[in-house]
Amino acid sequence: MSNYPLQKSEAEWKEELGPERYKILRQKGTEFPHSGKYNLAFDKGTYCCGACGEPLFKSDSKFQSSCGWPSFDESIPGKVEYISDNTFGMKRTEILCANCGSHLGHVFDDGPTQTGQRYCVNSLSVDLKEE
Repeated sequence: MSNYPLQKSEAEWKEELGPERYKILRQKGTEFPHSGKYNLAFDKGTYCCGACGEPLFKSDSKFQSSCGWPSFDESIPGKVEYISDNTFGMKRTEILCANCGSHLGHVFDDGPTQTGQRYCVNSLSVDLKEE
């Protein structure tokens, strides 16, 4: 386990997050495509970590990707950690909250915007704080 600014035991996370969010955020789970509440939502605000509340993505970086999960073309600088993920026979880059180490999803180099990035995020990994 990395030394994240916010440290809690897995028992504390499990109690605080509940079973669905715990599976995604702490056990690196994935929502079913097209099932998350933020997949097709485009309200203004800031998307924050669903575990610790740290701001991660601004709503103006969100775009419709049709991949089945909320997609962003950039994160707030310094708020996301990038880890090589070679599970399931794929080579991907996992994204974690840099404050608490919770799993957010993956980032890919196939985004349609100027950044070329597609941060593919589980809806259960974030909460929108509306403007």
